[in-house]
Amino acid sequence: MSTLAKTFLTPDQYLEIERKAEFKSEYYNGEVFAMAGTKRPHNLIKTNVSGQLYQQLRSCPCEVSSSDQRVLVAPTGLYTYSDIVVICGQPQFLDGELDTLMNPTLIVEVLSPSTEAYDRGRKFGHYRSIESLSGYLMVASELIGAELFTRQPDGLWKLTAEGKRLEDTIEIESIGCRLKLADIYEKVELG
Repeated sequence: MSTLAKTFLTPDQYLEIERKAEFKSEYYNGEVFAMAGTKRPHNLIKTNVSGQLYQQLRSCPCEVSSSDQRVLVAPTGLYTYSDIVVICGQPQFLDGELDTLMNPTLIVEVLSPSTEAYDRGRKFGHYRSIESLSGYLMVASELIGAELFTRQPDGLWKLTAEGKRLEDTIEIESIGCRLKLADIYEKVELG
């Protein structure tokens, strides 16, 4: 019985390949992980949240980026593509390519059945190590639901807002935004 040896890449090798690739991949600890496509509800939710954040932040020093913005979690070495990233203040990038962000303020992940456990667990663990990050919003794609975790002054993370009904609103104090679940789920058909 033969076993195939895994090929481990350095971060520089990953970036060289990724910058030329047609498809996005995450990188962690020498390994590259292909990213799967998403379904219509996931895409609509992502667009709705991004649009709401953009409208509310357009006159302040924050900007909204989509899932094409690579994020480096420098303390752990994870390179990933979050569904939505908000950056307040001057963006900091890994290098002159300006394609690997290092200082997100808010990260939003739309949960899919195949990624929910990772987004809630290990990925959130990585995100918590980003010094600039003040909030992590998870939005369900199979049912109505959103949870906002906020970094506290002592550095611990706390569930600070939760919505389970279209009438609910998520208040993101760190960036001065409010998201109504009715707006998040506009035109989204849930099974």
